[in-house]
Amino acid sequence: MAAPAKVVAGQRAETDRLQDLVATSAVLERAKGALMTLTGCSPNAAYEELLRRARAGARTLLEECWITLGSLTPPFLGGAASETPVDEAEEAPPRPPAALDRADAAVLARLGLALVHVATPQDLARQLLEHLRPAVAADAVLIYRRPPSGGLELTGYAGVEDTLADQWRRIPPVSGIVALDVLATREPRWLEDAGQDRKRYLLIGDPPDRWRARAWLPVVTGDVADVAIGVLRRRSGPFTPRARELLLAATRLCAGRISAFGTRPRLPAGGTGTVVQSLFDALPGTTLLLSPLRAPTGEVVDYRIDAATPHAVDVVGRAGRELLGLRVLECWPAIAGSPLWQGWLTVLDTGKPYEGEPFARQDAAAGGRELAAYSVRAVRLEGGDALVVTWVRHDSSDRREQRLADLQRLGNVGWATWNLATREITWSSQVYTLFDRDPAQGPAALEELAGLALPEDAPQLSAAVHRLLTEGRPFDVPFRIRARTAGGVRHLRAVAEVVPDDRGTPLEVHGIVQDLTAQRSAELALVESERAILAQHGVLQAERTLAGRLQHALLPLPRHPVDLAGLRVEVAYLPAQSGIHVGGDWFSAIPLPDGDALFVVGDVTGHGLDAVATMAQLRFTAKGMIITGSSLTDALSRLNTLLLHTRDSHANATMVLARYHPDERRLRWAQAGHLPPLLLRDGRARYLDRPRGVLLGATPSPVFEEAQVRLRAGDRLLLYTDGLVERPGEGLDAGLDRLAGAAAGPGDGQHSLSPLLAAMLEGEWRDDVCVVDIRVPDTG
Repeated sequence: MAAPAKVVAGQRAETDRLQDLVATSAVLERAKGALMTLTGCSPNAAYEELLRRARAGARTLLEECWITLGSLTPPFLGGAASETPVDEAEEAPPRPPAALDRADAAVLARLGLALVHVATPQDLARQLLEHLRPAVAADAVLIYRRPPSGGLELTGYAGVEDTLADQWRRIPPVSGIVALDVLATREPRWLEDAGQDRKRYLLIGDPPDRWRARAWLPVVTGDVADVAIGVLRRRSGPFTPRARELLLAATRLCAGRISAFGTRPRLPAGGTGTVVQSLFDALPGTTLLLSPLRAPTGEVVDYRIDAATPHAVDVVGRAGRELLGLRVLECWPAIAGSPLWQGWLTVLDTGKPYEGEPFARQDAAAGGRELAAYSVRAVRLEGGDALVVTWVRHDSSDRREQRLADLQRLGNVGWATWNLATREITWSSQVYTLFDRDPAQGPAALEELAGLALPEDAPQLSAAVHRLLTEGRPFDVPFRIRARTAGGVRHLRAVAEVVPDDRGTPLEVHGIVQDLTAQRSAELALVESERAILAQHGVLQAERTLAGRLQHALLPLPRHPVDLAGLRVEVAYLPAQSGIHVGGDWFSAIPLPDGDALFVVGDVTGHGLDAVATMAQLRFTAKGMIITGSSLTDALSRLNTLLLHTRDSHANATMVLARYHPDERRLRWAQAGHLPPLLLRDGRARYLDRPRGVLLGATPSPVFEEAQVRLRAGDRLLLYTDGLVERPGEGLDAGLDRLAGAAAGPGDGQHSLSPLLAAMLEGEWRDDVCVVDIRVPDTG
């Protein structure tokens, strides 16, 4: 269970991190939008200005964003925008002389991150107490707001009982209230002597020894101070300069968050505003009622949200009624300077409605996300200066129609409907494309379909239409038409069925038309390819038969072992079991006029009649040259020249020539690129060392050398072609080792090659196999 728990914990931590990132980005965008509104700078310039201020004040970027938001003029209630320069706004809350140390800076940084998730003044009070308790020994936090009617209203508290909070929730505008004094003077008050403080102020939460030290700090946003924060301590004694600096810095940091809570607009007399918002509550989609906020010059610097539908959501997640009284750039900073912003200005100036270009946006759907298309429309209310702005999602039917059109185009299929009662016919645009028919001609009736097909296919299509109309039998008919593309002929397929009414009378015919030209072309090409393959196979099979007969005539195999010069010789020739070609393997085992014996094994590269012809030429030429007195190496050199100068021959060959002298039991041999003979003596097998010799036909100046070996009674010598040892996926050395192991086994009398061939040729072999088995009789 530990492993899944770790995974879940990791995923939860990653989710929290991403949520923090989104919220932090929203605060940054709001601060950038505020600077852009006041200074007219670009988004990048606003970001750089925030970075500069943060570095200058030794603050984090998030802290600077909150301070910047708190230093600007709060949301408009119909008045003019502040023209205070950004640089002056930055200096609005003067810094105390003391400087923050690293620990206090860390406290403010953590508080700035916590403010991202603060949604109400009550949350703010809890966060302030949590972060200030260790640093300044705070025991309670009170947040009071001055309402338009005067006095004070407790909006958030932490560290005090609910009963006490209810008793002091509303304070009338009387003298002797320290919070009112703070808001009037915009200066903090440090109450550090309970006895003296009781003489000047009416203290909250008597008896006086409950909180022996209190700090009351004004929250200044722009040039307005309507919120006071009280920090209460049970410990007596004055606030140190460090504690005072930290409290003032925390208050400046909270100013931006407090201003973002916003002050809801006063509703007009008679409840008109309530009625308007109630109407917006019932509207679907995203719609806003906006009032432009103008500078003294008349320039629109922002818009106040006077009404919003429940689906209207800003960048920090506030929706519907939570947006009332807020500014557009506070909720969607990216709108500043965009085409949408310019469009709204045009609507205010001209009164003409504005509709923006469609754009894509990810929406939640069925537990996932889907890409939806939106456009923004804005109209000016007649007789007023307000805008109604609506984000319109494109109708799903438009998307379905587009998907249907894409499906027809990509699938080369179109649909058609024939109404049998009204004679109305409807074709999709793809059907006109498939029939290569001009839409100006209109669709064709069912009875006219056969006339569009080629004359050879018209009767079948006409009969199918007749059965459909008379018997109600659906049809699925392939046919061809004459077209300007696809080589002049297009292969189509028509499928149709009857849709009856409640009484069973045919009412409509629904059908589809599909283009099968590409499929038919592929099928015809495949048939032609199969025919060509079969024809070629027949030719090759005939060639194999002819080559096999020719090879059998030129290379007769003895049925039994023969005696040559005192040796017992057995020959085996096995054609390949795979393929249809005949190879060029051959052998010779003949007596010579002087009583010696000649043994030859060779292999011509290639297959078929050419290989058989070259084999015959080399076999008879080698025999003739040795019989007429040529040496083994001289014979190989002349055979090499023969291959090089044979007309239209590009063949190569390997060969072993061996001459046995019976009186000395001496075997002299030479080779041309061939595998070495295998000698078995006293139950052990070894390969003879090959003398020099290259492939016949490879070079005009080859070098051939001769080697010899004296045979003993009981010796066995194998000459063979590579088909005996080569196997797919196996190295040649492994094949030679297999042959040595198999040959060392016991023979079986006159048919001694049978066990060897059975061991070496298990399964299917792909090349011809030729073996000459030479045995020296055992004199014992």
